[in-house]
Amino acid sequence: MNILILSAGTRNKIVQYFRRELKGNGKVIATDCSNLAPALYDADKFYIVPRISEPGYVDLILDICRKESVDGVFSLIDPELSLLAKERDRFLEVGTTPVISPYELVETCFDKYRMYQMLCGMRIPTGRCYVDKEDFYRALQNGEISYPVFVKPVKGSASININKVGSDREMDVLFGLYEDLMIQEYMDGTEYGADVYVDMVTGRCTSIFVKEKIKMRAGETDKSVSVKDERLFAMIEKFVEKCGFCGMIDMDIFKIGDTYYFSEVNPRFGGGYPHAYECGVNMPEQVIRNLKGEANRDSVGCYRAGICMMKYNEVAVKDMRDTEIVR
Repeated sequence: MNILILSAGTRNKIVQYFRRELKGNGKVIATDCSNLAPALYDADKFYIVPRISEPGYVDLILDICRKESVDGVFSLIDPELSLLAKERDRFLEVGTTPVISPYELVETCFDKYRMYQMLCGMRIPTGRCYVDKEDFYRALQNGEISYPVFVKPVKGSASININKVGSDREMDVLFGLYEDLMIQEYMDGTEYGADVYVDMVTGRCTSIFVKEKIKMRAGETDKSVSVKDERLFAMIEKFVEKCGFCGMIDMDIFKIGDTYYFSEVNPRFGGGYPHAYECGVNMPEQVIRNLKGEANRDSVGCYRAGICMMKYNEVAVKDMRDTEIVR
């Protein structure tokens, strides 16, 4: 069983977890466009590849899959998810299964306004969103929304160019500087993250781990505490199964009063997934079992509440005097 992890970057833990779960019965191969990506050096083997926007990128990844007899492949960055889903059949032809949700669903996740529309259509509580600034101003005058709000790219990741805005003047400046922005209601409540797994054999949700976010840094959860709520589990389970998600899902959820509001959904491992794994929610094991054609048992909520995660800094130092540095 060989696993290929694309755009590994700084996600060392994901590489380590898959190596641990393979127990020597296969390899973890990693790729990145830079040889300064530390996660590469935790893999059994790695490749330095062009950026995903370069011509021939998919062909190169397919060549790696053939050469390394890769059984399953997934990516750790948002822009590559749609590419992987779109080229699913080409990967299957070389014997490699992409661990990714269907293409249209991935595209909806990457487009935050489309996700908002889908949630509204499913009658799932979510924060109001606007892509037309004048529509927002009308809603503001009618008392349907108020400052502050968040302004962010419709398609974006890693919290890049997200701004908390408190006035018309700030709003006008941002819309003058950037294109394809959306305005999102400020959710003044408790923020949660959910790590979810949807079985690739049965289509059933088999794992859900929920954490309350205590501190964020650079768009990722820095400190969190595990929580359990059967009502929230049921909401998530119904949502991911009805939509047709597949594999790993990362969700952002807010609670205001007694109501849960779904926000962003990312069909990949989230940055806070190590919290779930260390609490016993073993998604790498589930991926490996699915790639063998075996279904996973239902383990939703099988962890303890009150377990905290605290990220801290670590460094990787490598002698590269005889190696060209690829930035």
